[in-house]
Amino acid sequence: MQCLFCDIINNKKTALKVWENDRFLVILDIRPINPGHLLLIPKEHFGDVYEIPEPLFSELFQTARKVAIPLKDAVSAVRVGLAVEGFGVPHVHVHLVPVNNGNELNPERAKRVSESELKETHSKLALFFRDLK
Repeated sequence: MQCLFCDIINNKKTALKVWENDRFLVILDIRPINPGHLLLIPKEHFGDVYEIPEPLFSELFQTARKVAIPLKDAVSAVRVGLAVEGFGVPHVHVHLVPVNNGNELNPERAKRVSESELKETHSKLALFFRDLK
């Protein structure tokens, strides 16, 4: 089965990587709801979040919390919203979206942005993620 995120993880397709370790990859969403919108992706393929066995399931959400802290600081957000749905790409991924007001975590607000805007956001985030373990 062809999977975009598996291709990104295996370096067959490109993405703006913000952070990774041996189990997870964090990339910029190319259709952000707000600037800094990230996708946290397990490197092992699962189609549904509830298929993930423990302890990886818990580690996914612990990693989301760890990633949210520098994200919030980098973009000066009030909060970081979290969503898991997996219909756009059938590989589990967690959306981490900087939010400042109610109702911002709405996927209908997502819009494609230019490559230069993504690269600018990536550069900004890189400073805050460089020491994340």
